[in-house]
Amino acid sequence: ASGEAQRFYEQLAAPLLIGMEATGNSQWFVELVEDMGHEIWIGDAAQIRASYVRKQKTDKRDAAHILKLVEQGRFPRLWTPDREQRDLRQLVLHRHKLVMIRSRVKNELQHLSMNKGMQKKRTLWSQAGQKLLRELPLKPWAACRREDLLRLLAMLNQQIGTLDCAVQHAAEENPQAKLLMTQPGVGPNTALAYVLTIGDVSRFGRGKQVASYLG
Repeated sequence: ASGEAQRFYEQLAAPLLIGMEATGNSQWFVELVEDMGHEIWIGDAAQIRASYVRKQKTDKRDAAHILKLVEQGRFPRLWTPDREQRDLRQLVLHRHKLVMIRSRVKNELQHLSMNKGMQKKRTLWSQAGQKLLRELPLKPWAACRREDLLRLLAMLNQQIGTLDCAVQHAAEENPQAKLLMTQPGVGPNTALAYVLTIGDVSRFGRGKQVASYLG
């Protein structure tokens, strides 16, 4: 599919304005046409459908409708991050996913300890708590599970620590994120995630619109 799209747009003189509705897994297409010198607008899919006269839905009719909206200045264009911002989003997302995995690993270790009558909660992750966990008398496969989970936890802690440093650096390099971090309780992860989600704050007329956008 990507090869067919490339051959098609290579035949067209740049720059073109291309409109498409927001859809998943389309980043390859956005970067493809941008590399060819074209401009691409991403539109709100719900608003595009709402403005559509009820007819049998086909790709050709959808394309004609999007063209009409662009020509009439009614295309519901969405703000989209640039390539650097998209890559930084991957950093924030990757860290978030690893933290979620780490939480599940910790929960499994907590269950192991509680099943042996040891309830330490957060203190289980202290050096003393880790020592007690390793000394728990477990059957062979339970002991194997404990060791595997502890190794996985150590690996995740190291990976997340590396990502934390990258997030810290990216947040300090971003003027908006750096300003947000001057507020009490706002760290680099929250500040960078907020900036990469909101984008150009001037596109919002008031604070309630920002809150509505964030849900």
